[in-house]
Amino acid sequence: MPSTLHLGAVIRNPFNGETFTFSGPPDDPQVARFEVRLEKGGTGGSNAFPHVHPAADERFAVTSGRLQVVLDGREHLLEAGEDIIVPRGRPHFFANASEGTTQMIVEFRPPQQHVRFFANFSSLTQNRPQWFSGQGAPHLLLMALVLRRYPDHLYGARLPILVQKLLFAALAPIARLKGYALEIEPGS
Repeated sequence: MPSTLHLGAVIRNPFNGETFTFSGPPDDPQVARFEVRLEKGGTGGSNAFPHVHPAADERFAVTSGRLQVVLDGREHLLEAGEDIIVPRGRPHFFANASEGTTQMIVEFRPPQQHVRFFANFSSLTQNRPQWFSGQGAPHLLLMALVLRRYPDHLYGARLPILVQKLLFAALAPIARLKGYALEIEPGS
């Protein structure tokens, strides 16, 4: 299992048709940036569930294809050359809206450790597919472990964040006991 993230790493999530290219440094102090390619029908994680990033703004810049971003329940269709910023804490999800592939650059400011966070999840889909549902949703224990080790990176939009934090704090030790582990540890 990889314990570090190498520049130029390309990792495909087989569940949702999402491929990440990590071409920049994983710990840039200014911005977390990586490229994402969505196959036809591809979505951003677990079949596009509404989520929030409570401590960072997210920017999607479409380089080819067409991207659907649903922000606060409102649909935005982005063509190549267009971008959108999702302010921190705002519920959103995204999906490929073209008949072919859609490519984009995703950025987070402040960066936190979003490069490592997304590399971890995408690596796990390849190396531990049994830890995910058939639709690509991570098992609750895996989610608890990852979100406990990467706090304030991502939460579901439907439950209050405090409830999720308390739940994940209680479940993370059980996840470790059951053998769940990270592919890529948070940096220092």
